[in-house]
Amino acid sequence: MSLNKVSISEDFMGVETKERLLRLLVEIVGKDGVRADEKSASVYGIDWTTVHTPNPCAVVLPKTIEQVAALVGFANREGLAVVSSGGRTGLSGGAVAARGELLIALDNLNTLGSFNSIDRTVVCGAGVITEQLQQFAEKQGLYYPVDFASSGSSQIGGNISTNAGGIKVIRYGMTRDWVAGLKVVTGRGEVLDLNKGLKKNNAGYDLRQIFIGAEGTLGIVVEATMQLCRPPTDLSVMVLGVPNMSAIMDVLNCFQSKLDLTAFEFFSEQALQKVVEHGGLIRPFETPTEYYALLEYEQFSSQSEELAMTLFEHCVEQRWVVDGVVSQSTAQLKNLWRLREDISETISRWTPYKNDMSVLTSKIPSFLQEIDALVNQQYPDFEIIWFGHIGDGNVHLNILKPESLSMDAFNQRCGLVSKQVFEIVQVYGGSVSAEHGVGLLKKEYLSYSRSTEEVALMRQIKTVFDPNGIMNPGKIFD
Repeated sequence: MSLNKVSISEDFMGVETKERLLRLLVEIVGKDGVRADEKSASVYGIDWTTVHTPNPCAVVLPKTIEQVAALVGFANREGLAVVSSGGRTGLSGGAVAARGELLIALDNLNTLGSFNSIDRTVVCGAGVITEQLQQFAEKQGLYYPVDFASSGSSQIGGNISTNAGGIKVIRYGMTRDWVAGLKVVTGRGEVLDLNKGLKKNNAGYDLRQIFIGAEGTLGIVVEATMQLCRPPTDLSVMVLGVPNMSAIMDVLNCFQSKLDLTAFEFFSEQALQKVVEHGGLIRPFETPTEYYALLEYEQFSSQSEELAMTLFEHCVEQRWVVDGVVSQSTAQLKNLWRLREDISETISRWTPYKNDMSVLTSKIPSFLQEIDALVNQQYPDFEIIWFGHIGDGNVHLNILKPESLSMDAFNQRCGLVSKQVFEIVQVYGGSVSAEHGVGLLKKEYLSYSRSTEEVALMRQIKTVFDPNGIMNPGKIFD
């Protein structure tokens, strides 16, 4: 079967053909595992992006890895394209099924398997919710550090497929750093058990890493052995008012040189205003500043707190910090975190156009200054909201839609400027997608971060694992 024979039509197949396919799908996963109604399509066929209309030919919910493999084999025989679906919290359209694809939702692969206290690993089905893994680790006196706003609904399989990051990357790294082993179903329908939890394994290529961040274009992540670690000790949070972006870098350098930070986030005054006005929170202090830095660190002893205060006072003396507050209780720590973590949910009512970019941390001040000047020039009538994981070089640009503007007109205006934004990203040697993947929304900009040679090699890799081109076609590249 050649790549162009894969069925990804805007229209469903004929009624008789569809009924035959549905009967065959029921034979694989059972009647309760097959859905072909519009409500299921709208629930499972789209992620948090709102640009595309979901239109899968059917939704299937397998209960076992064997059923997933059988479904992929079936799709190959029938010439069907396949989209795998996790928690559907993505922001790049990577899990959208809009062209008659067979949608395989992994919600039922949601069990936590064997736990090894010596290796500090636990086996997770792809459908395990991130928060579920975090809570399990806590019960074992351990910690799963990959954390972000959607941890209550995102799934481990989706996290792995997009190499999710979040608020703790500066200390703990990305999802790929915590995947000790991976079980996948390739586009051929083969089940591969990769790395098997080993810490050291130099026996040839590490195929596990190829599947992490591949957005389901090579195969489907069905199970993972996840690494856990010791929990942080007595966390404290500071929120500091900073007069400009350059000063934020000075603050980061100052604190990072003396303390092992577990997080270093930033947000703008406009972002804080939205959270205070619409989120029921209070300002950390009365003095408004252009930007705010949120630092989290461990208090190993009273000396740790004294050191943190000494560093704060130094930053004030250098005029890098205008004002600040430090948490005095667990409740206050959580409320200070909400000033940053509640931004996305708060601004969602304005249907923001999002850009998720990264550059080297040292380049952030000049990079953000150029991007900010561009978007303010191009969008003088739009509200611009900045926040991000600035400690690891990741910034989020959010452009809020005016009520008077239609969604189509808004997306068109934002899309025109995105090209100029990504040209700046390219000049700085950065990435057009720091942590949300490429999906549908960013594939036309892939060349701004990847060379022609790299993309050609990616296509060849896809052909090896997915020779018929059925796995999530049209995502990352055409």
